[in-house]
Amino acid sequence: MAIEFGSRKETFDNFKVYETMLAGRPFKVEMGKMCGLSNASALIRYGETCVMCNVVMSPKPREGVDFFPLNVEYEEKLYAAGRIPGSFMRREGRPGERAILTSRVVDRPMRPLFPKEMRNDVCITMTVMSLDPDCSPEIAGMIGASLVTAVSDIPWNGPIGGVQVGLVDGEIVLNPTKEQRERSDLALTLAASMEKIVMIEAGANEVTEEVMMDAIKAGHEEIKKLLTFMNGIVAEIGKPKKSFTPVELDHALLADVYAKHLEDVKAAMNTDDKNVRDAAMLPIMDAIAEEHPELSAADLDLISYKLQKKVVRTWLLEEGKRVDGRGINEIRPLAAEVGVLPRVHGSGLFTRGQTQVLSIATLATLSMSQKLDTIWEETEKRYMHHYNFPGYSVGSYSGA
Repeated sequence: MAIEFGSRKETFDNFKVYETMLAGRPFKVEMGKMCGLSNASALIRYGETCVMCNVVMSPKPREGVDFFPLNVEYEEKLYAAGRIPGSFMRREGRPGERAILTSRVVDRPMRPLFPKEMRNDVCITMTVMSLDPDCSPEIAGMIGASLVTAVSDIPWNGPIGGVQVGLVDGEIVLNPTKEQRERSDLALTLAASMEKIVMIEAGANEVTEEVMMDAIKAGHEEIKKLLTFMNGIVAEIGKPKKSFTPVELDHALLADVYAKHLEDVKAAMNTDDKNVRDAAMLPIMDAIAEEHPELSAADLDLISYKLQKKVVRTWLLEEGKRVDGRGINEIRPLAAEVGVLPRVHGSGLFTRGQTQVLSIATLATLSMSQKLDTIWEETEKRYMHHYNFPGYSVGSYSGA
C-alpha cells in the first residue's frame, strides 16, 4: 500500500511588521514569526543591525528567595560582524566586558518596573545577529527587551525607551554613527518613560551642565516619539498580564513585630560600626524566630530588611539623621595614601568610613596588550581593570 505524504506551507498568520524612524534611520519590529514558545519575541532591525529579543517567565515562583529573580543577557555573536572566534576551539566564549555592561544598562531601568513581591524567574535575552556599526545594537536591544516584555503576559509596568546622545563639533547628535562617536565629546545613554528619565549613563570631555541638560532633553524628546510607536504595538497585540502568587508577609504579623521589636532595632542600628550593628541585630532576629517558628529563613530576612528600612526612613524623614548618626549633609571620614606596597609599579589606599579600596597598578609594553574577540573594530585592549571582592571584605565566610 502506497502512502502519500502531503505538505503545506507555513504562513505565519500572526506575523506583523511595525516600522518607524529612530534618529533619522529606519527602525523595524518583526513579531509573530520566530521563537513561538517564548512569552514574547521580536526581531529588531535598526538600519542593518538586527537584534533578537526574547522574554520568558517560570510558571511558579522560586522558593526560598527574598528577591525578584530577573536575568538579563545581552549576547554579541561574532557572526554578526562576519568574524570567526580567535580562540583555539573557534567557539564563542564568555560574554565580553561591553556585553556584560550592556546587560546591566538594560537591567537597571527595567527591574524597578516589575512587581517587588513577584518571585517568578524572568529571563530577558538580547542576541546581536547582524551588526551595522552606525546603528547601535545596544539601543536596539534595550528597546526590544522593553517591547517584548510590555507585549508579553508577564506583569510589568512598561514600556520604556532608550537613546544615545553625542556632541559632535558642538552639535547634539542622537544615536551617533561610528564616525560621529569617534569624534564626540559626549557619550550619553538614556532610558525613559513618557513622564521622566529613569536611567542615565554618561561620559564626557568636560561638557557644561547646560550642554548636558540640553542633551538629556533632546534625548527624551526622541524617546517620547519612540514610546508613542511602542505603545501602539502594545495596544494592538499586547497580551493580558498573568496573575502571580505574591510573596509578602502577613500584615498582622508584621505589625506585631514592629510593636515588639522596633525600639530594639533602633538601638541596635544607632552606631557607625557595621560589625557592632550586625551583632546587635542577631539576638533580635533570634527572638522573632522563636516567637514565630512558622517563618522560613527567607521570611526572616525580609522581616529584618523591613525593620531596618523602617528605622532608616523614620530617622531620615523625622530627625534628619542617618544610621550612623551623621546628618543628611555630612559625609563619612575620608583618607587616602599612595605608595602602600614597595615593589609594585603603583599602589594607593582609599578609605571612606568602613569601606576601603586598595588599588595596584602594573605597567608594561604595548606587546602585552590584550587581544579581544568582539563584533567591533577594536582588537586590542591596553587598559585592563581587574576587580576583586573577596568574602572577607564584608566579614563573610563565603565569596561576595
